[in-house]
Amino acid sequence: MMPLVLANIGETQIVRRIGGSPETKRHLEDLGFTVGGEVSIVNALGGNVIVKVKESRVAVSDELARRIMV
Repeated sequence: MMPLVLANIGETQIVRRIGGSPETKRHLEDLGFTVGGEVSIVNALGGNVIVKVKESRVAVSDELARRIMV
């Protein structure tokens, strides 16, 4: 298991765990990040990452991407 921010660009990953406070977990779930769901990094820009999740592209800060374990 590793943080999403360390995953290779373009590789499909499975979300294994979402860490952080209950508010952080709820925010990530609202964005589409769920345990068992597929995600892939589209691009990394200045510490932030653009992630494809559930057929949508979402920009996530480095801090939040470190809480998503794949």
